[in-house]
Amino acid sequence: MSATGGSKAIIAAFLANMGIAITKFIAWAFSGSSSMLAEGVHSLADSGNQLLLLLGGKRARKEADKEHPFGHGRVRYVYAFVVAIVLFSIGGVFSIYEGISKIQHPHPLEMWWLPLLVLAIAIVLESFSLRTAVRESRPHKGDSSWFQFIRRSKAPELPVVLLEDIAALLGLVIAFFGVGLTVLTGNSLFDGISTIAIGVLLVGVAVIIGVEVKSLLVGEGAGDEDVAKIEAAILAGKDIDRIIHMKTLYLGPDEFMVGAKISLPSTCTMQEVSAIVNLAERRIREAVPAARVIYLEPDVYLDPNVSQPTTSSIVMLSSD
Repeated sequence: MSATGGSKAIIAAFLANMGIAITKFIAWAFSGSSSMLAEGVHSLADSGNQLLLLLGGKRARKEADKEHPFGHGRVRYVYAFVVAIVLFSIGGVFSIYEGISKIQHPHPLEMWWLPLLVLAIAIVLESFSLRTAVRESRPHKGDSSWFQFIRRSKAPELPVVLLEDIAALLGLVIAFFGVGLTVLTGNSLFDGISTIAIGVLLVGVAVIIGVEVKSLLVGEGAGDEDVAKIEAAILAGKDIDRIIHMKTLYLGPDEFMVGAKISLPSTCTMQEVSAIVNLAERRIREAVPAARVIYLEPDVYLDPNVSQPTTSSIVMLSSD
């Protein structure tokens, strides 16, 4: 994911959420609608989340140092995971608590037209924010579905913004119906129920974000397509007999590490081994530019099904 594209979507979402949050809190203060309070807190939490994503992107660009020799790329995953926690606790749990409180202690709405007007405007603004996120995500999504993009994206910012914008839009619609039914029936129960529904929605989105980012934090390998390209690049060398085993690990959204044990002819000299490994590394980087850290270990493949001669003059290299 390009930093520019992700930042553009995050900034658009932040500006929209801050403006919406202010108007929601004003509408809540004058109307007393718990849905408006829940939505105000939701927008405020989203605004804080966008700042966290921007901060994570900035810190991830720090150069590698002695303490972090592979760089700081994965710090973006940490901040995205914090976003899930904020969305769950501040957005979801607070909304559920406020909805239950409204049902237990109902009170009529005042200036009923104000929250409906604010919600209608917020739906329009949030739609623009979602459209920006969708537009910035399309080049990175490629031919995959939106579900696959959210599941498989190694850059957390755009999927997080997409999910937050979708949750915000659905929450606004729920709040609009809750306030509308309260106005039509005079029963504030609908306002409380819609507030709880908003909370459940936010908790659900927070769990999805948390699960996806957790997988990235633990460490994901390269996709099947990149792995196939790397294998083909290694085996393109005529002196490389086979790949004994290979592992990859994302160090950040834009780069991953490749570690492989490759089988070379036992007659190769050290100078020849060095040349073969260097050429293989060059081919890998040309085929998959994201493979920035590469470790290739030369070895001699020993077929486990064939008994090997054991003499003191033969150095046996493990193929594990």
